[in-house]
Amino acid sequence: MSEFEKMDIDGDGKVTEEEYQLYLDKMKREIEDEDSRRDAMLIMTYLSLSGMLLFPFSVIVTELFGLTGAGDLLAQMSNIYYVSIAAIVASYFGFSSVKKGEKK
Repeated sequence: MSEFEKMDIDGDGKVTEEEYQLYLDKMKREIEDEDSRRDAMLIMTYLSLSGMLLFPFSVIVTELFGLTGAGDLLAQMSNIYYVSIAAIVASYFGFSSVKKGEKK
């Protein structure tokens, strides 16, 4: 199906100005949706990586304030936390590369 056939909504073989504008609006919305999706995924990745870097400091801070129980709990949670964050970041990069591969 060619681009002109996609634009011809009523199927009469002619692309009117209204059909052309509707098609352009649709394409514009798709581009904006894709951009906002990428931005949201990028922000999520940055926040996840920031949390990974700040997590050890939270253990140190709890120890400095004498909250040894909290430090122990944070240390026990670190295994699950790092694996979960790594999965989030890996899925971001994995899905991004798969999406790029589909467009080629």
